[in-house]
Amino acid sequence: MAGLINYITESYNELKNHVTWTPWAEAQRLTLVTIVFSVIFSLAIWGVDTLFSNLIEYYFTLVKS
Repeated sequence: MAGLINYITESYNELKNHVTWTPWAEAQRLTLVTIVFSVIFSLAIWGVDTLFSNLIEYYFTLVKS
């Protein structure tokens, strides 16, 4: 049990005194960039998926006829 408490204490000390945290304004900017990229990437995947779905549907419509 003493080992666990020592681990937690040292981890807290490391995070508080030795980690360089990103400034708040930069963290907000990077979060916005991540959100925008995620939306653009998801729209691109949706577009490709829709295109392939339509092509496959068209192919099977031709084969069925």
